[in-house]
Amino acid sequence: MNPVVYVEIPVSDMERACLFYEKVFKVSLEVRDIDGNEMALFPHAEGQPGASGALARGSSYVPGKAGARVYFGVADVAETLQLAVAAGGHVNYPVTEVPEYGWVAEFMDVEGNCIALYSSHAPSSSAS
Repeated sequence: MNPVVYVEIPVSDMERACLFYEKVFKVSLEVRDIDGNEMALFPHAEGQPGASGALARGSSYVPGKAGARVYFGVADVAETLQLAVAAGGHVNYPVTEVPEYGWVAEFMDVEGNCIALYSSHAPSSSAS
């Protein structure tokens, strides 16, 4: 079993954050109130690989660069990094090959969180 099953990304402006993540990852988020916190849930397909997660806004959620790094699995790291920049994010770590593992990159989202990208496939372009 993979040990990570769920991740929450802190946000201060839920509407802004939802628009950003929906543009970058081409998904629809479901906004709900859970235990007094505003959450925007990422899609989750039962029985499929990968963890689920949400954007989270509440008194205990503080966006920032420090802390855990969340990696999103994507088909093309360079393409997704370009989408992040086009949606208002900033490159934090350019598209880089990690020999024997794959390709990674990092961006700062519109809330100030450092988010990482991963693919086992070479990007279609090396733009960052």
